[in-house]
Amino acid sequence: MFSPSSISLVTTPPKLSDCDIDHKAYSLKSKEQYRKKLKKAQELMLQVQQAYYHQGKRAIIIFQGWDAAGKGGAIRRITEKLDPRGYRVHPISSPTDEEQGKHYLYRFQTRLPKPGAIAIFDRSWYERVLVERVEGFASPFEWQRAYQEINEYERMLIDDGVRIIKVFMHISKAEQLKRFEERLNNPTKQWKLTEEDLRNRAKWDEYENATDEMFQRTATLSAPWHIIPSNKKWYARVQVLNTIIDELSREVDLSPPPADEAVVKAAKEQLGLKLL
Repeated sequence: MFSPSSISLVTTPPKLSDCDIDHKAYSLKSKEQYRKKLKKAQELMLQVQQAYYHQGKRAIIIFQGWDAAGKGGAIRRITEKLDPRGYRVHPISSPTDEEQGKHYLYRFQTRLPKPGAIAIFDRSWYERVLVERVEGFASPFEWQRAYQEINEYERMLIDDGVRIIKVFMHISKAEQLKRFEERLNNPTKQWKLTEEDLRNRAKWDEYENATDEMFQRTATLSAPWHIIPSNKKWYARVQVLNTIIDELSREVDLSPPPADEAVVKAAKEQLGLKLL
C-alpha cells in the first residue's frame, strides 16, 4: 500500500536577519563580468529546460520577496533565452471575483505546469501567510492553518513528480527606499510603484516576522527556501539563476536525447542528409 511521503521540516530554517545582504562578496566587479556570468547561467538554464521538456518533467519556481526586490528583473533574466513554449509566468495579484469565496489554492491548481514545462510564480500561495496575514485579509484561523495546508499541497505535487524551488529575494529597508525613489522619478517605471507598496513598507517589521515564520513552518527537506541577497541587482540575478539551475539539475540527466532514428532515415532518403 503506497502512502504520501512524510513532511520533514529543515532542522535550521533560514532567517532574514542571518542574511548579510551587504557582504562584499555579493558585488560583481564590472558589467562585463556580470554579462559573462549571466550568459553562462542562461545557457545552462536553457539546457535544463530542454531536459525537462524531453523527459516530460515538471517544475514550479516560486518567487517571494520585498516590494522592489527585483523579482521581475530576475524572472526576465531566467526566461530571456528559454523556449517560450516551455514555460509560463504567472503574476499573482488579488483574486478575481470568480476566485473569491473558493479555497485560496484553487487559483493555483489551475496554473500548474503540464508535462515538460516550467511554471514561474511571481508571488504565490505564500501570500496567504504574508500579505493576507499582515493586512488582515485572512483571519488568524485561516492563515495559521495555511502552513500545514501548503506543506501538504507541496507534498502532493512533489509526490506526483513536480520539482518545487522557492526563492525569497531580500533587500534592506534603505535599498527599498532608494528603489522607490528611482521608480517615482522614472516615467517608464512609475507604474511599478503603488500605494499598496507604500502601505506595506510601513509594516516592515510585521512582514519580517511573518516571513521568518513562513521559513520556519514551510522550509521542508523536499522544498527548502533559498534567500537571495538582492541589494546588488547584478549579483542577485546571477545567483537566482544558479540556485534554480542547481535545484532543477539535481538527479536529472541534462544530456540531449539521441537523434530520432526515423527522422535520420527520412532525412537521408528524402533530402540526402546524413547524421555526422
